[in-house]
Amino acid sequence: MFKTRIHGPNLRNYLRFFILLVSDWIDRDQQKIIDYLIEEIRAYEDHFNGRRLRFTDEQGRRPDVKAKAPGRKTLEQFASLVTPDTLLRRFRILVAGEYDGSGNRGPGRPRVRDGIADLVARMANEN
Repeated sequence: MFKTRIHGPNLRNYLRFFILLVSDWIDRDQQKIIDYLIEEIRAYEDHFNGRRLRFTDEQGRRPDVKAKAPGRKTLEQFASLVTPDTLLRRFRILVAGEYDGSGNRGPGRPRVRDGIADLVARMANEN
């Protein structure tokens, strides 16, 4: 019979075709998951009838961190429990909190060095 060898350009075409098949399959699965999650969010929104949800700091922080990657336009396309503006605002506050330097500060006025305090006391005694 005929022996066919797959090599060179033919192998590349087969690999491209296989990669396209796998990526399409993965894309379909991801879209099914996204559709399910959108419906789940709509069910939660219907359950609360427009009342505000109260999240703990940790519950709010997790989606805030993840919301930065897709961006505002992508977030607006999907239903959400929180608006994209709120998510991105809380992310900005979270990032700003990391760099505000509040961990380095202590209460009250900074202490005066002992040498300066002694000098001021000596000047006060001499005058």
